[in-house]
Amino acid sequence: MTDRATAVETRSLTRSYGTGRRGGSEVYALRGVDLSVGQGEVHGLLGPNGAGKTTLCRILSTILLPTSGTARIMGRDVVRDADAVKRCIGIVFGGDRGLYGRLTVGDNLRFWAALYGLRGTGLRRRCQALLERMGLAHRADDRVDTLSRGMKQRLHLARGLVADPPLLILDEPTVGMDPVAAQDFRVLVDGLRADGRTILLTTHDMAEAEAVCDRVSLVDHGRIIATRAPAGIGALISRYERIEARGVPAEVAAALPDIPGVVTVRAAAGERLRIETEDTSATRAVLRRLVAEDVTEVATSRPTLEEVYLHLIGERGMTVER
Repeated sequence: MTDRATAVETRSLTRSYGTGRRGGSEVYALRGVDLSVGQGEVHGLLGPNGAGKTTLCRILSTILLPTSGTARIMGRDVVRDADAVKRCIGIVFGGDRGLYGRLTVGDNLRFWAALYGLRGTGLRRRCQALLERMGLAHRADDRVDTLSRGMKQRLHLARGLVADPPLLILDEPTVGMDPVAAQDFRVLVDGLRADGRTILLTTHDMAEAEAVCDRVSLVDHGRIIATRAPAGIGALISRYERIEARGVPAEVAAALPDIPGVVTVRAAAGERLRIETEDTSATRAVLRRLVAEDVTEVATSRPTLEEVYLHLIGERGMTVER
C-alpha cells in the first residue's frame, strides 16, 4: 500500500477466548492478523463461516477488545482512541438487525441522524439526500416491515452513511438477497468507491468479492492466508491448471486420476470433463493421453477465484451465486 494513505492497519492482532468450565486448550478467533487497507479501497475479507471475519470487524469497530496486537483506523488506535474511531466508521449489517419495523423508512433514518447529533435543516437535508441516493425516497412514508430484504439493506446503508464516515464496514451485506437485489446493492457500493470512501466488506461469496473488491484477503481459522487483487490471486496457485475436454471415453476418464499431479477429475457443463493439475508436467501428461485417445476438443485455462478458494481453504462454507 505505497500509493495511498492507510485507512485500516492491524499488526499481530489476536483474539482468544478462555477455556471455559470444561477446560481444554484456549480458543483463538484471530491469530496474528496483519492487514493494511488503503484509503479509498474496497477490500474484501473472504472466507467460510467461522473464519474470523466478523471478529476482526468487531475489533475494528471498537465493539470487541483484542487479546494482543494493535489495530488502527485512520491512524487512531481502536483501544486508546475508541471515541475518535467511532466517528470514523459506519457499520452495515445484513438482515433486520437495527431496524425498527413499525416505524417508517424516513422516521428510522431521522432517528439515527438525531443520534449522531444532526438537527433541524441539516438533519432533513441529509436524510433526504440519502433516501434519494439509495433509491428509497418513494418509500420514505412506508413502514420498514413492508420492505423487501434488498430495500432494507439499502436503508442499512443509508444509516451507515448518516454521519458521512470515511470508512464503511459491510458485514455480509447481501446475504439472503435475490440476485437482482444483490447486483443493485453492488452498484451502490461502486458509487461509494467513486466518492473515495474506504469499504471493508466481509463475505463468503466469491462472486461478490470478485465483482466489487479492489483487493481480497483470504481468511481461514483466524489467519489471513493471502491478500491479492481478485484477478491476480490465481497466481498463488499458478502451478494449478485447468483442462476441459469433450468426448473423453469413460475408460480414459477413469484412468486420468492415476496420472501423477492430477488433482481432480469431474464432469462439467456441456458434457465436458474438467481436469485440474498441480504442475505443468501433469498437464502435459494429461494432454498427451487425451490426444492419443483421439480427443481433439481440449482447452486449458487459469484457475478462477472459486478454484483458488477451494484449493487454499476447501469447500467449508463456500458459496457462489450465479
